[in-house]
Amino acid sequence: MSPKTPRNVSGSDLVKLFRKYGYEVVRQKGSHIRLSRTSGEGTHNLTVPNHDPVKLGTLNAILSDAADQLKVSKDELIGKL
Repeated sequence: MSPKTPRNVSGSDLVKLFRKYGYEVVRQKGSHIRLSRTSGEGTHNLTVPNHDPVKLGTLNAILSDAADQLKVSKDELIGKL
C-alpha cells in the first residue's frame, strides 16, 4: 500500500527535498519560490508556494510533476518528506 500524503508539509520542506534531487532556487516572487533543474532532457521548473502547510491538492500536483520528471515514484518522494 502506498504511503499517505502528509498534511503538514511546508513550502520550505519541499524546497529542501527538491534540492536533494538537484533543483536550485532561481527566484522568489511574493510567497512563490521557483526551482529549476537542468538535465540532458532540458530544464524543468517547479513553482512551490511558501505556505505552511501547502494545500493537499497543490502538494499532490507538485509531487506528481516532479516524480514524472525525475523518473521516480511519487511514493518515494512522499517517503523522503
